[in-house]
Amino acid sequence: MARLPVIDIAPLVGGVGDPIAVSAELDHACRDMGFFYVVGHGVDPALQARLDVLAREFFALPEDEKAEIAMALAGRAWRGWFGVGAELTSGTADLKEGIYFGAELGPDHRRVAARVALHGANLFPRRPSGLRDVVLGYIDEMTRVGQVVLAGIAVGLGLDRSFFVRSLTADPLILFRIFHYPPASPIGSTGRWGVGEHTDYGLLTLLGQDDIAGLQIRTPAGWVDAPPIAGSFVCNLGDMLERLTGGRYRSTPHRVHNASGEERLSFPFFIDPSWDAHVERLPIVGRPLDEDAAARWDRMSVHGFAGSYGDYITAKVERVFPDLAARSTSRQGRH
Repeated sequence: MARLPVIDIAPLVGGVGDPIAVSAELDHACRDMGFFYVVGHGVDPALQARLDVLAREFFALPEDEKAEIAMALAGRAWRGWFGVGAELTSGTADLKEGIYFGAELGPDHRRVAARVALHGANLFPRRPSGLRDVVLGYIDEMTRVGQVVLAGIAVGLGLDRSFFVRSLTADPLILFRIFHYPPASPIGSTGRWGVGEHTDYGLLTLLGQDDIAGLQIRTPAGWVDAPPIAGSFVCNLGDMLERLTGGRYRSTPHRVHNASGEERLSFPFFIDPSWDAHVERLPIVGRPLDEDAAARWDRMSVHGFAGSYGDYITAKVERVFPDLAARSTSRQGRH
């Protein structure tokens, strides 16, 4: 059975080792499975442990208290808590609840003032009171790691280390989620997954997991488990890296089923292109290796759309939360 590679990125962070060799490992992993583990990232384990503790405290609260930061209250900022079954994948309700976060932006930010989707202030709960500082500190650390991995990927593609920062991520769209998966019934009895088969939208995802397995990756040989490895993040490519490389790198489908009989937490962090960026195929890549769009989970080709990244992700998120999107559009129309 195929296993995901484990890549030590310490040489890219500034540790001992050969950064060129690490970039070659990243390139191979991106061409092969589009999924890999990263270690040597330098994120403080104490910060991750504190985030886990506080997240569990929040999800243990009564639903009426969690609803004090419900996503509907954030409008088009798409921040806050949603309950089990409120998020859809391919039209089917996921068996999870979660909190959406992003870069903390005040009312004077130009995109917030313009009511641009996915921009605004985060919603933080009354309890646990320490969650705000920990989440914002974690977002800062993960942004650093994401830029480091992208720099390594750029070198693996034969580009300058600063390529992504110069062209796509000088002002990245930063998204962070905390997901809580309750124990699930066997798939055959419900037809529902913790998260159904999907790909991620942007450039790069860095996933923190607790010690409960559940993540699965689709490969040519079938579905492969990606169990937790202490001290690691699971890293996978989003649709924009597939688009950028003409299919040389793949945005690999994945899904989650918590069959453990216990609660499971995951912490996906997304570093995406700038909102206004237009992601075009690299000159170093030839004709797109585009798969049949009908074979994709969403029946859409990542090479077939025109517009900015903001256009792309807005359309995707509105399909994930259709009721929230309808309320948000209606509310915007009354202003």
